[in-house]
Amino acid sequence: MLASCSFLEEKIQKLQLDSRQVAQNDLFIALKGRDLDGRDFIEAAIKAGAIAIVADTEFSNDKTLTCHMVDGNKILQINIYQLANKISAFANLFYDNPSEKMDVIGVTGTNGKTTVTQLIAQWAMLIGKKSAVLGTLGNGLCGHLVPSTNTTPSSVDIQSYLADFLAKDVTIVAMEVSSHGLALGRVSDVTFSASLFTNLSRDHLDFHNTMDDYNKAKWSLFSPSDDERAVKSSGKRIINFDDEVGCSWIKQLDEVMVVSSSPKNLSNVMGLGKSYLAVSSVNYHDQGATIIFESSFGNGVLHSRLFGDFNVSNLLLAFAALLSLNYPLAALVDTAALLLPVDGRMEIFSAPEKPTVIIDYAHTPDALDKALCAAKSHCNGALWVIFGCGGDRDKGKRPLMAKVAQLHARHIIVTNDNPRTENEDAIINDILVGFAQIDDVKVIKDRASAILWAINHASSEKDVILVAGKGHEDYQIIGNIKHDYSDRKTVSHFLGTSI
Repeated sequence: MLASCSFLEEKIQKLQLDSRQVAQNDLFIALKGRDLDGRDFIEAAIKAGAIAIVADTEFSNDKTLTCHMVDGNKILQINIYQLANKISAFANLFYDNPSEKMDVIGVTGTNGKTTVTQLIAQWAMLIGKKSAVLGTLGNGLCGHLVPSTNTTPSSVDIQSYLADFLAKDVTIVAMEVSSHGLALGRVSDVTFSASLFTNLSRDHLDFHNTMDDYNKAKWSLFSPSDDERAVKSSGKRIINFDDEVGCSWIKQLDEVMVVSSSPKNLSNVMGLGKSYLAVSSVNYHDQGATIIFESSFGNGVLHSRLFGDFNVSNLLLAFAALLSLNYPLAALVDTAALLLPVDGRMEIFSAPEKPTVIIDYAHTPDALDKALCAAKSHCNGALWVIFGCGGDRDKGKRPLMAKVAQLHARHIIVTNDNPRTENEDAIINDILVGFAQIDDVKVIKDRASAILWAINHASSEKDVILVAGKGHEDYQIIGNIKHDYSDRKTVSHFLGTSI
C-alpha cells in the first residue's frame, strides 16, 4: 500500500482510524464508514501531526498520490479503492504479523463468547502461561483489562493490541469475534491457532437483516475463502454439537473437534470419528457443577464454580480449545476448580433474609431462556425476572423476550435497558405485545427502582430475582449520552453486600 513511499516506514509511529487519536508521526486511515466519512477529518488529522494519509476512494482506477503542504512539509495522501477490505492486511504487515507468533483463539457465537474467552485466559494463566483477552469486558492482559467500545476492535486496533501483547511476552490470546467483526473484515488477517463456535440464535438483525446473513457471517470464521474480507486461517476448529447450527456445520468440516455438554449425546459424538470432548454425567449443586467427561485426549472430572448448564458448555468449549492446542489435560483438570465466574454472567448476590439476586448479560430470547432455566434450578421459592430491550436495535426480538420470561418466571418487571434514541414507551409496548396476559407483569422504567421493588416485595429469602440484560455494563444509554449506572453496584447496595 505504501510501496511507493517506503521511506516513511521507519518514521510512522502508529496507524489511526480516528483523527482524534492521531499523534505526531502517525498515519491516518481515512475510511468511509456507515455513519461518518474519515475523509472529512483529513485536515484535522494533519493538524494533529499525521505524517501520511491513506484515503478511501469510490473509483477503481483512482491510484493517485497527492500531497498536502503544511508548514513547508509535504504530507502524502494515497487513495485506495475498497480500502476497508485491505486494512487488516495493511495493519498486520505494519505490526509484523504478531498473530503468527502466539496462540490466538477466536471465539464466535451469539452467546457465551465473553465467558469462554475469559475462561481460556484464566485457565492458561493458572497453568503458568501469560494470557490476554480482546472482547466485551475489555482488552488487555488477563486480570488487567482496559474497557472496550466494541466486542471486536477495529482491524488496526486488533493488530496493535496483538503486537503489544507479543512485546509483553504473552503466549496466548482469547479473542471474541463478533458477526460484525467478521462481516466487516476486521479479523481477516489474524492467524488463528484455533476457532471456536458456541451457538447461534436470533440477534443483530438490525445489522445483518436476515438470520441467513447472520449465519454466513459466523460461518466465515471456519471456512477461509479467497474473499478479501475472509479469514485466512481458522486453525483448529472447535464446534458445539449441542447447537443445531453447530451440528450442521460439523457435517461440512473435515477437521473439527466436537464438543457436547449433554450426556445423551455422548455416544453420537464418539461415533462421528472426529476429535471430541463430551460429558458422560453432570451433578449440579450449590457450589456449581461436577462434570465427568470423556474425550479423545483422555477422561476425567472437572469441578466448576459456574452455575447453569450453559456454563458447563462454556467451560467444556474453553477446555477443548486448550486441549486442541496441546495444553496438558492433567494440569487443566487440576486447576478447573480455581476458575472464577465472570462479572455479570450468572453472578450471584446474596444476603441474610434477602432474596438471591442473579445478574446476567442475557439480552436475546435464547440467552434469557438459558439464564432463567439456570436460575430456576437454584430457586426454592418464586422466580422473578427484570429485563428490558435496547433501543435502536432489532425490534423483532422484543415480544420473543416477553414470551420467554412468561414461560419461566412467576413475577416479571419490564424496565429500561439502553433505550438510546428510541422512545422508551415504544420499546416497552413492543415487549408487552409478547405477553399472553399481563396480570403478573409490572412496568417500572427506572432500573434501580425496579430492582429495589423486587427485593422489597419478594416473599422470602428462597425467592430468586434474575436481573437480565446489562451484566457487567456500568452505564445506561439514554439518547446519545452514557449515564453512570450498574446493576452490580445497585444490587450490592440494596442487599448491603460488596463487589
